[in-house]
Amino acid sequence: MILVSYDISDTKTRTKFSKFLERYGERIQYSVFRIKNSSRLLDIIAEEIELKYSPLFKKTDSVYVFRLDKISVRRTLKFGYAVYEDKDVVELGR
Repeated sequence: MILVSYDISDTKTRTKFSKFLERYGERIQYSVFRIKNSSRLLDIIAEEIELKYSPLFKKTDSVYVFRLDKISVRRTLKFGYAVYEDKDVVELGR
């Protein structure tokens, strides 16, 4: 799994960046996206961030890309709604 976390001060840049990440993964927090783990995908994302978005960043902006292996994902603590995210939900008819 790849986690991308960002803090971008400019609203226009932040909106473009979040729409960019939505193409590759799902938002799990306001400024955190979960993306399927793939070396090719990571290369594409990193290149686009470097070439397209880095020039727009201000000195206070930051982007973190975390690559988590299966062991790290299993060891992740989840609370609240996150506890149920990866479980299959079965609804029984009444």
